[in-house]
Amino acid sequence: MTAQKGITMNIQDVKNVTVAGGGTQGSQIASQIAYKGFHVTVWVRSEASIERAKPRFASIYGQYIDTLEAMKTDPKAYCRGLADKSDLTPEEVDQLLEQAKERLHDIQFETDFDKAFGNADVVVECINENKAEKEAFYSELAKHLPERTLLLTDSSTMLPSMFMDATGRPEKFLTLHFANQIWRNNLTELMKTDKTSQESFELADQFARAIGMLPMRLNKEQPGYILNTLLIPWLKAAMGLYANGVSDPETIDMTWQLATGADPTQTPFRKMDKIGLALCRNIMGMDPSAKDPNSTLGKSVALLDKYIAEGKTGIAVGEGFYKYTSYDK
Repeated sequence: MTAQKGITMNIQDVKNVTVAGGGTQGSQIASQIAYKGFHVTVWVRSEASIERAKPRFASIYGQYIDTLEAMKTDPKAYCRGLADKSDLTPEEVDQLLEQAKERLHDIQFETDFDKAFGNADVVVECINENKAEKEAFYSELAKHLPERTLLLTDSSTMLPSMFMDATGRPEKFLTLHFANQIWRNNLTELMKTDKTSQESFELADQFARAIGMLPMRLNKEQPGYILNTLLIPWLKAAMGLYANGVSDPETIDMTWQLATGADPTQTPFRKMDKIGLALCRNIMGMDPSAKDPNSTLGKSVALLDKYIAEGKTGIAVGEGFYKYTSYDK
């Protein structure tokens, strides 16, 4: 089951990829990796988890197919993660459609550790953002991985150094953090620890490029990475304006759009709809000041809770701060 200790892989050696977790991010990541031609296994905890994951994968499959069909006639439908160039002929798009139909249907699901991870070249961990759960998972995973395996985490709130010793392979462990709707927003943030080897850092960079992503390299750990360090204060400011009754989402978004020249889909409240209001609420709720119901952040979290309770959780369900058609998704 194990390769020789210390063996270094090249991207050409990477064939089998296992994604741990079939939730919102895990389903996107697994689908994108499969679309780019790797053999993908998705590990989940139980057969019931497989059944819960299947509708998410079916939804993503539909979005890939719908987007590729739209790319035949609408230049604005182009997604960087689906094709290396935007000026595709209809025949070239048809080839990508066949590729998507074949490869996305080949994703395998597995609950057994040995079957899921025993021959993995790369593992991408996307399980719950819970420190104890992740530690327990990594400790068990270490018993089943080949020596050669590169281990990546998509954790959005926890630093890789928190888990590097539990993995049993700190030199081959780092963060590969994806954005949402990764076939459209095709960036990854590569963040290493002081124990991550340069060889692993470079292989992660090559792997990101091989699955259609653009790797943004962080040379040291940073809570929030690059993206969230910039993004979260912006979203908090927008929510604060709304929660304090200063203005409504449409006006706030229009102000940002007109003043900055931003694309209409890249305004704060539309961005929160894309991210998902539940995730936005969880991130904002981590700030200690959110515990004070009279604080701006406390009011913001309460307002997000109201939307979530009404089922308005974002673009994935067709409504958040705005309503969406299936094409918008």
